[in-house]
Amino acid sequence: MKFGGAITRLAGTYLAIIMAMSLGFSVVFYQASVRQLDRQRPDQFRQQFPAQDDPGRWVGDFLDRRAQEAQRELAGQLVTINLLTLLVGSVVSYRLAQHTLRPIEANVAAQLQFISDASHELRTPLTALRTANEVACSNQRLTAARARQVIAANVQDIQRLQQLTDDMLGLLRDDGSQPQQAVPLQTIVTEAMNLVVNQALAKHIGIDDQSQPLAVRGSQPRLVQLLTILLDNAIKYSPEATTITVQTHKRGRSVQLMVADQGIGMDQQTQAQIFRRFYRADQARTGTKNGGYGLGLAIAQRIVEQHGGKITVISTPDKGTTFTITLRAATL
Repeated sequence: MKFGGAITRLAGTYLAIIMAMSLGFSVVFYQASVRQLDRQRPDQFRQQFPAQDDPGRWVGDFLDRRAQEAQRELAGQLVTINLLTLLVGSVVSYRLAQHTLRPIEANVAAQLQFISDASHELRTPLTALRTANEVACSNQRLTAARARQVIAANVQDIQRLQQLTDDMLGLLRDDGSQPQQAVPLQTIVTEAMNLVVNQALAKHIGIDDQSQPLAVRGSQPRLVQLLTILLDNAIKYSPEATTITVQTHKRGRSVQLMVADQGIGMDQQTQAQIFRRFYRADQARTGTKNGGYGLGLAIAQRIVEQHGGKITVISTPDKGTTFTITLRAATL
């Protein structure tokens, strides 16, 4: 979407306001100055010089001419000032319009990029789903066992599509209005661990809960979702028979929640991209074809931002990754 026309129209509106104020001030100033000049009447000089030659009339005429010259000079100066105001105001108005519309333009661009990325991500599983069904339908010798395999694959693809749409809705949803209260971190850790326990058991991964009895201010469902994303991510990219550690620490008026794994780690380039929507690490490196759609950490970052916190990552290839979340401390 092009914003050139919108910038011009908004700049025109700003300029109209500036010129209206400048012209209005000029008119008021000019009228006040003229009234001040008109007070210098020559009558006092006629009373002082009542002779036949009436020198007072000459003085009065002189003052009238000087008053008229002053009015013309004042009018010229005001015209010059308004022309300069028009020139400078045009530049200032255009710059101000650009500054005003820049966040809107960036937001629209981000939305269009999100729609484009989402369309691309939806197209891939839908194409695979359609192709599998077309092949199955055209196979005259399709057996019941093969049909069950196709249906199972279809169910799996549908589940992945549902997860993708749920993630996208979660990323777009604005939950900033949810009530925030004091939430015990140990409760959040327990609920999140219960949600990922089956995944951890399937890979023989242990989760070491070292959380302390601390509390943060926030929305409990959203914080559980946040920690679930981090634990799920840690399990996904950790080898079997490793350990994930969850720790909490008090830091002044803040509380830090840390999730550390012994997984494949990330290089600096990957660390710089992981919070970007739809970003996924190299599948050859992750060793999985079902690494998700690259929305989890983007959602996690959004949740943290909605809580006024900060999320950081420290990672070393082949050694592990640690995510640190900083949130406002609270008292139970």
